[in-house]
Amino acid sequence: MIKKIFLLILFVISSISAQEKEMIVVVGDSLVGKVINGESIREVSGNVVLTQGNVRITCRKAIQYLSRNEAELIGDVIATQDTLIIRTERGFYFGNLRKTSSNSGVLLEDKKVILTAKQGEYLFDENKAVFQSDVKLYDTVSTLTAQQLTYLRNEDRAIATIDVKIIDSANTIYADTVDHFRKKQITIASGNVVIKNNSNNTLVLGEHLEDYRDSKYTIIDKLPMLVQIDSTISTDSLGLETVKLDTLFIQCKVMEVFREPEQKFIATDSVIIIRDLFASKNDRTVYLKDEEKIITQKLSDEHNQPVLWYDNSQLTGDSITIYIEDKKIRQLDVDGNAFMVSQNKNYTKRFDQSSASGIKMFFADNKIQRAEFFGNVYSIYYLYEEEQPNGLMKANSSDATIIFDSNEVSEVKLYGNPGSEYYPELQVEGNEKTYLLPKFILIDDRPDKLKMYEQISRIKWQLH
Repeated sequence: MIKKIFLLILFVISSISAQEKEMIVVVGDSLVGKVINGESIREVSGNVVLTQGNVRITCRKAIQYLSRNEAELIGDVIATQDTLIIRTERGFYFGNLRKTSSNSGVLLEDKKVILTAKQGEYLFDENKAVFQSDVKLYDTVSTLTAQQLTYLRNEDRAIATIDVKIIDSANTIYADTVDHFRKKQITIASGNVVIKNNSNNTLVLGEHLEDYRDSKYTIIDKLPMLVQIDSTISTDSLGLETVKLDTLFIQCKVMEVFREPEQKFIATDSVIIIRDLFASKNDRTVYLKDEEKIITQKLSDEHNQPVLWYDNSQLTGDSITIYIEDKKIRQLDVDGNAFMVSQNKNYTKRFDQSSASGIKMFFADNKIQRAEFFGNVYSIYYLYEEEQPNGLMKANSSDATIIFDSNEVSEVKLYGNPGSEYYPELQVEGNEKTYLLPKFILIDDRPDKLKMYEQISRIKWQLH
């Protein structure tokens, strides 16, 4: 039994040794043999053909190192294996490793992709290419560039690192590392990830992304942020044009992008929204880009309501919907347990307050024109005469409308069993804290737009 095992081991070793020593064969129009430093060398010139198994290489000249089972290849080098073609001007072939390499510019074709780089190597037994420096991979739907790339031919997979960029008809993806499955059309990107929409100014940033092209779905689950840069042009009385950037920021813990049937972004968990004078914090935001509509929601009864700030006003409700038209806020709908607080800019201890089942707010040129309150309306609003405080009113009704002037309350209309009480200024002054509705809460962690700009300014590419 021991003898049989020993013979089997010898057979395996002999087989491996024979496979490792499969010699390359080089032929051509002329051959010159030399011995340099004790090593036998053959120089073959003119219509050179090198073969080893199913690997075939042609070139103008080859220098064959017999003991090493290697060859230097010079001039119009073309290596083939089945449908694979590799082209370079100068390279090496290592017979024991069944590997070719070049530092003189490499092009690989396999009927599925075209891969180019300044230098690279290909391992024929592993069907694996490792390319470096100005790497480009082309297929029928996209172009990938990087500084390093490993192409696994059997898996139809490319692993790219350092300054990676993928361009297709819809988007450009930037990242530190990309794992791209070409046939499955799945891309996984990590590190300084940016998706730039090629047709508009929408960017999605993050640290980890998975993109499923066939299902037109993308998820960013590490530090995601959506940035949409809009610009408006205004002309003054002298005919001078001013360009104003109005940027939308949406930050969260998980962001999903759906590209069909409509472009939709869903942000979940610790969501922050900033646009012009608006800011919001909520559990979940749905941004319907084609409709220019943003819907913020709380995830359950146990979660906090979404909160929205506009100028000196704060709104809360079970859901808040923002309608945008011509890049400006047109309407705000607050549904379910709605509450609105507005702080007077000159008298910061005084808060106009209104609670209702729902609120609709209407805007013109990004300024509140009116607010309509529906269902069990309760209000406290302060009165002023020539900008001097003049007491307050407590009111209740089924519905109400508040008219604003320069974002300050100018008129209140009550509908359906209205009731009101007036409190004179002598009674109010110094006692403002006692005039608060039961649902009153002031949330002071309003998101900061400057911090958002600082975050995107640190990314390693230019927004244009």
